[in-house]
Amino acid sequence: MNWNVKDIEVFETEKEYIDTAVIPIIPIDFKKEIKSSAAQSEFISLLTFHLERQFKGRMIITPPFTYLMGKSEDKIGELQEWDSSMKESGVKHVFFLTSDSGWKKSEQALKDQLIWIPSIPLDHLEEQYKHSIMEDQVKQLLNVIVQKWQKNS
Repeated sequence: MNWNVKDIEVFETEKEYIDTAVIPIIPIDFKKEIKSSAAQSEFISLLTFHLERQFKGRMIITPPFTYLMGKSEDKIGELQEWDSSMKESGVKHVFFLTSDSGWKKSEQALKDQLIWIPSIPLDHLEEQYKHSIMEDQVKQLLNVIVQKWQKNS
């Protein structure tokens, strides 16, 4: 389920079946790392698109949590607030999905909810190849998510 009115209406009526939220984490930079930040954004956006298709009806993808690149450590408290808010609304599992390796330092503070996947450069690929690569990435991600579900249940 995506963050749009149609899917949110379904979310509200079927809440007991939708136990997982994925929060994409995307760094933004307007200086020398602008291309890297755009590449990570494109990768995570495409990955969450394919992830949502795989888990439609069980998972909701929130709008991305964006921040200035290099400031990830300052944002842990905000992510913890997102986590608390989601769990108070009845979501059992909350995962933070990112390609920014800076978040790896914060894995313990985020209680095994962080999923870091290195970004794959997509800028020179045709659309069909991008989607094929994303399907492969989602297969790997499925295993990680299922393990975390089992561990946190």
